[in-house]
Amino acid sequence: MHSLHELQAAFASAILEQDSSRIEGNVRGENGQSRLSVYAGNVYHNLREALRAVYPVVDRLVGERFFDHAANRYIHDHPSQSGDIQRYGHTFPTFLKNFPPAASLAYLADTATVEWLVHEVFHAADLAPFPLSQLSGLASAQCATLRFTLHPACRLFACAFPVLKIWEVNQPDATGDEVVNLDTGGNLLLVRRIAFAVDIQALPAAEFSMLRALHEGQGVEDAYDLALRCDPAFSLGEFIERRILDSTIVGFDV
Repeated sequence: MHSLHELQAAFASAILEQDSSRIEGNVRGENGQSRLSVYAGNVYHNLREALRAVYPVVDRLVGERFFDHAANRYIHDHPSQSGDIQRYGHTFPTFLKNFPPAASLAYLADTATVEWLVHEVFHAADLAPFPLSQLSGLASAQCATLRFTLHPACRLFACAFPVLKIWEVNQPDATGDEVVNLDTGGNLLLVRRIAFAVDIQALPAAEFSMLRALHEGQGVEDAYDLALRCDPAFSLGEFIERRILDSTIVGFDV
């Protein structure tokens, strides 16, 4: 007698492998294989469409047939580990980076990463902004040791290709020139949610370094030093005020 978990694992394996011989009982044989194919078809279809919903730009770049082929391989190799389908597909960019048929599309993995970050921040938790007045009571010595907290719906990504341009020209409402020159270099991106929309900003190196250091838990003084290495004219006060007002920074501790 097998446990429920063992039966469920065997059934899931049979669906992914589309092989009814993995299941004991009356589903074996030609009829069993036919019935199993119905389940397998539904599972693969639903997961493919979930991936397509998260990665519409990748889908447009490679075309439906290529995307379906890649998605089927990914579903087979990386079955869902969660009952929440919104969590499925976070390793798809890494899969594409190592997927031999996509080897000539070096920018595809970075593009997919941005799409996952868009998906992630859209579903991230929300926090109320904090007023600038909370900083006014701090002594100047304390300010150097502040650790700012970024909004949970913010992500930072340094990419090797002009992914922001690729993403923009492949939006449904895009107009104008769709030609992207890959030789223009990469982007330093801030992906964040504003109300119910996701915004992607290309940042100067100094600001990106500052935000990344803060996100990693470094204090203001150390993060500012990193920013100054990129831009000696970087204005710390203007940066803090702007990023508090736009809710990129939502808290602090000393």
